[in-house]
Amino acid sequence: MRYLLKYRLNRPEWPKEPMGGPALIVGSAPVSHLPVGFDERFQIICINGSQAATQAWGIASPDVTFLQFNQVRGKGERAVAVRKALNGKQCGTLYVLRWPDSEQSLREGLAAFNYGFGDLRLIGQYHRTRLAESVLGRIISESDNEAKFSNGITAVLYAFHNGAPAVVITGIDPFSSGHVYNTLNKERLHTNMDVQILRELSQRGLPLFTSDPRVSESVGLPLWEGAQSPDRNGRG
Repeated sequence: MRYLLKYRLNRPEWPKEPMGGPALIVGSAPVSHLPVGFDERFQIICINGSQAATQAWGIASPDVTFLQFNQVRGKGERAVAVRKALNGKQCGTLYVLRWPDSEQSLREGLAAFNYGFGDLRLIGQYHRTRLAESVLGRIISESDNEAKFSNGITAVLYAFHNGAPAVVITGIDPFSSGHVYNTLNKERLHTNMDVQILRELSQRGLPLFTSDPRVSESVGLPLWEGAQSPDRNGRG
């Protein structure tokens, strides 16, 4: 109740950035696939260190990157691996989630591992709750770890919020472990909530696809097959 009260008092708006083409959201799971028919129409959204995957596809700079705050200065092995994967790279718009300090200190932290960006935006937990509410029509409280959803799901909601005509996910596998940018084989967090939201979006008829056959089978999302992929009702 305390979380909901604070949210109602804040209830910030998520910025609108209309998308004219499909969105490709690339997560950090060890296995990902470039979608069939990938071309310049796609807007590319990376999560944390997933530029390790897109760089292998010859994509120099994603349009958007979502970065968790503790990846910037965290001392843990995963944070260090993310910084190593992003060192010297860049993106268009960088969203940093739940940064606890000043924007200046964030810019200094990013500069320490030479990560470049066009625009920088700081996003708090209530922004994420508002984003979910705008797409799903209900509030998902982030009052504890079980209730939270991952940055990959944040990117999916962001794409639909901005009118993407189709959203293709790859490297977002709630049932996998490990990350493409390290060999630590850490378990993935927020599995239950992520699966619940992905299935809900698909069951509501939103044009959500995956280019990963394993995820299509385990989560129940339609497999992206290019321009002729099934529509939001499953028809060819």
